[in-house]
Amino acid sequence: MTAKGYWIARITVHDADGYARYVAAANPVYTAFGGTPLVRGGRFEISEGETRPRNVVIEFPSYQAAMDCYRSAEYQAARAIRQQAADGEVVVVEGAEVAG
Repeated sequence: MTAKGYWIARITVHDADGYARYVAAANPVYTAFGGTPLVRGGRFEISEGETRPRNVVIEFPSYQAAMDCYRSAEYQAARAIRQQAADGEVVVVEGAEVAG
């Protein structure tokens, strides 16, 4: 069984209209690589450490698909929009293999 891949992002939006343009550009790219948003903002509580106001988790069918999506020319174009509208971090993580 192949482990899934995840994007974990913590974002501070400073231009809501610009961020909306990013979301519109990025969503089709996630979909093309099999990505499914699991978390997009929503209520949260800081349990430890520092955080940002927006948290995002996107699940991909594999770590390779997650990396391929991030490295794609299409996502890099969307990323450039995001970097003008928000600050944050994106980490690509390989999920645990779970016997099913």
